[in-house]
Amino acid sequence: MDHLYTPWRMAYIRGEKTPVEGCVFCALAAAENDNNQVIAYSKYVYVTLNKYPYNNGHLMVIPYEHVQTLESLSPEALSDLMLTTNRALAVLRKNYNAYAFNLGANIGAGAGAGIAEHFHFHIVPRWPGDANFMTVVGNTRVIPDTLENIYKELKASWQALYREDNTHDKG
Repeated sequence: MDHLYTPWRMAYIRGEKTPVEGCVFCALAAAENDNNQVIAYSKYVYVTLNKYPYNNGHLMVIPYEHVQTLESLSPEALSDLMLTTNRALAVLRKNYNAYAFNLGANIGAGAGAGIAEHFHFHIVPRWPGDANFMTVVGNTRVIPDTLENIYKELKASWQALYREDNTHDKG
């Protein structure tokens, strides 16, 4: 019998939360050390790993501007959001041979947004059969790699594909 150990998921399963002052997305964008989460920065948005991913490679594209809804973003930020999302798709296809993607945003707590006060856009790579018995029966997702490894691979791929854009300042 094979065993699958994912100890970093236990805090999430138990519903444990680390207290945070202010907005976690604003704090992450402003941090000198991104704790192996931020894959790329552009002029209006940045790309980060989801700390509690739905699938391997689950990314979020987040504007620097602290707004609750998509329609609050400037046309320039909206354009950057979608162009950066396109780049993230290319990186995920290259690294994980993703078969398909779920793209979207939960705008507001009623829509399921875990952090409703700061708009963010999800990119979830998908493969046939990725909703296996662990998800269906055990209500547990299996992520086959560590967040640290995912970060290293995706950041290196992003830098290789988009070398000319690695000079953008935050915000």
